[in-house]
Amino acid sequence: MSDQVMLESVPLNALDRCDRCGAQAYVRAVLLNGGELMFCAHHGKEYAVKLKSVAASIVDESAKLVETPAI
Repeated sequence: MSDQVMLESVPLNALDRCDRCGAQAYVRAVLLNGGELMFCAHHGKEYAVKLKSVAASIVDESAKLVETPAI
């Protein structure tokens, strides 16, 4: 199993931090050169267009921020 597949399969958690501002990361970009960048939802959206040109894959878990109604 490659490192890239491993990174993509591990969900982001509260310990993962945005590389830009330090907030909790909700976006992981695995770069074509093998590196990795993580961003909060705000910075993930801000850099989305640029990331698409340099990323092998982008995992966006920002849907976790949407509140679900209480039952």
